[in-house]
Amino acid sequence: MRRSILAVALSAALSTALATSPFAWAANETAPATAKDGPAPDSGTKAGPSASDLLFEQPQMKNTAPGSTLTYDYLRRSGIENGPYGPPLNDEIKLTVEPGASADGRNIRVQMFSGSNRIPAGPFTDMPGNPVLTLFLENHLKGLASLLEANPRYIKNAIRKSLRDNATVTPTQISFKGKTVEGWRVEIKPFASDQQSGRMRGFDTITYTFVTSPAVPGEIVSIQAHAAKPDGGELLQERLDYDQKDS
Repeated sequence: MRRSILAVALSAALSTALATSPFAWAANETAPATAKDGPAPDSGTKAGPSASDLLFEQPQMKNTAPGSTLTYDYLRRSGIENGPYGPPLNDEIKLTVEPGASADGRNIRVQMFSGSNRIPAGPFTDMPGNPVLTLFLENHLKGLASLLEANPRYIKNAIRKSLRDNATVTPTQISFKGKTVEGWRVEIKPFASDQQSGRMRGFDTITYTFVTSPAVPGEIVSIQAHAAKPDGGELLQERLDYDQKDS
């Protein structure tokens, strides 16, 4: 009964969050991170941006033309036998982009998954940032909190703190429209030294990886949450990838 009540509460919270608060994940008081290798894209300097700046503070939609649609391929699979995630899920998130009130803002309609998998989300008005990041994270949080029977706020705060204090930000290169373009890779392991790691059923190993590039519409190239078993098997593989067919 308790898990059932939790699942209902999380589902309601997810719908509310996705409709009204697209950037509640932004880490406050973020100190700049330092790139590990080479110069920042198009900057000529060695100092990289902070994870929070890359993910939450950039006007990511400014390079997305009104009238276009951004499609993201979604995959979730779990190696937990008879686990709560069920069979693998392959679906899409689509953002339909229209002009916003400001130059960098966009009005965005969302189709989050299809058929019986569909989740209500949006619309978002005059958004300068890309809401797909929060769409992914809120959906991920719902599943992980339910699995661990944990307070979702605790998990969310741990991820936000790790983005603020412990993110590794490195330059990377992405293949886009037949060219190699510059981008950034952000990686965090928010539960690696968590005091509650013994209660996390192996999910203290979870690693979050975000790839962005200003050359890609919406700037979000991919998001991944991955947790492995001690024998190398998967506890969870959840990822989102920008589908270049719309470019």
